[in-house]
Amino acid sequence: MGVEFLESFMARYKPIDTSPRFLAVDLERQLHPGTFEHALNYLVDHELDLRRFDARYKNDFTGATAYPPGMLLKVVLFAYSRGIVSSRGIERACREHVTFIALSGDTAPHFTTFADFVSTLGAEIGPLFKEVLLICDRQGLIGREMFAIDGVKLPSNASKAKSGSRADYQRQADKMEAAARAILARHRENDALPVEPDLAAKEARTVDRLTKEAAQVRQWLTANPEDRKGAKGKVIKSNRTDNESAKMATGKGVIQGYVGVAAVDDKHQIIVDAQAHGSGNEQALLLPVVIAATPLCTPDTLITADAGYHSEANLKALAEQDRPALIADNQMRKRDERFKDQAKYKAQPDPLHDKAHPKKSARHYRPQDFRYDPEAGTCLCPAGKALYQNGSNCNHNGHLAVKFQGALRDCVPCPLRDKCLRKPETTKTRQVCFFRGKAPGTRERYSERMKRAIDSERGRALYGRRFATVEPVFGNLRHNKGLDRFTLRGRKKVDAQWKLYCLVHNIEKLAHHGYAQ
Repeated sequence: MGVEFLESFMARYKPIDTSPRFLAVDLERQLHPGTFEHALNYLVDHELDLRRFDARYKNDFTGATAYPPGMLLKVVLFAYSRGIVSSRGIERACREHVTFIALSGDTAPHFTTFADFVSTLGAEIGPLFKEVLLICDRQGLIGREMFAIDGVKLPSNASKAKSGSRADYQRQADKMEAAARAILARHRENDALPVEPDLAAKEARTVDRLTKEAAQVRQWLTANPEDRKGAKGKVIKSNRTDNESAKMATGKGVIQGYVGVAAVDDKHQIIVDAQAHGSGNEQALLLPVVIAATPLCTPDTLITADAGYHSEANLKALAEQDRPALIADNQMRKRDERFKDQAKYKAQPDPLHDKAHPKKSARHYRPQDFRYDPEAGTCLCPAGKALYQNGSNCNHNGHLAVKFQGALRDCVPCPLRDKCLRKPETTKTRQVCFFRGKAPGTRERYSERMKRAIDSERGRALYGRRFATVEPVFGNLRHNKGLDRFTLRGRKKVDAQWKLYCLVHNIEKLAHHGYAQ
């Protein structure tokens, strides 16, 4: 009886329509104070000078009216902050998402409008980035105590398979043309034989494809008469889809793309400079970023960077500029007793993703395999034979060394020649030297000065702040904003897209730590 009573008196609820089509909405009130979109809307409308965009349009007397660049900039930056990079996705959001509708004024531009706007931002994005930096500085967000420089390598809209030198492309074109000729020759031989129609059509399509691809390669070779050169004049691989991108080695394998470099202030993690380069050589990227960030530096601003940016030339240039810097070298952690047990905390390599080459053991005897007695001035080889000293004060790049050489009677019949000599068929005896320190009067190298500075207690404490300054910025851009690749081609366009993402990061800081205060 109780169950029947409950079934006869069911509660009634108001219907909830989650997809209403007509709503009276005040669009401006959808941008709540304290949010990123509210700060973005205020910044673009009241702080930025957008008159530089006027030169894009010549419709003052004739032609259709254009979408306001400020509105397009707001929508694109907000889309990037939500991980939406596709211009079609941005167009769809402007029709369906209330915040996008509020920022665009319910105009819903076509996706080609957004695509053209982003791909042609190269001339305007730099001044806009600097204006936002000045606003961040005015809000007290830039401390100028330390700028941490680092980069992230990302794939671009380029095919890794279409990379190579001019010689590689020449061989590819020759192979494709030879394959097409071979198929045509086989056709002529089989003209008198019955051939299945579908097979003949398939081979005809193959010949057409090979001929077109070979013609494209020949056309590219004509348009690019010289190989691409690196920073040191060495020939590097070109790419037929984006010749300004480069092949780069990462922890997940080799990619075809660009490296986005950023200089980050340590007070509130404001990006003070952002550049994208199609080069895997990080050493060549340090000085351009330092020069670009110089206007925001004080005489005491410290520059920090990891070992990828370490080189004698870079350290010399920084010293000549009287710029305080801590640039790590490859052996820094090995010299630091705090990292003596770091190997046991490293994760095992993932066989599906880790493409790094395993370390190979030495194939030949090294100096540490010889028994050297500095007090007695003697040296024994791994076979137990004594070597004679042929130099006690040899100067090798400013370092004193003691040299030893094996005797012919011992080295020629020795059964260990293959492990001792790299070219046993042409080299008769083994030589080995042991270093005893710097030669007197030798000028100290800039690398030695940097090692001494970074190994000091103060240097280690200052350099330890670098990781906590720059790495969270890349974590925000890559994980929170979904930046996993550049979608454009050409360094100028990719550089503009990288600056757009860095603008999103800086405006977030401005919203949370500047305007919010």
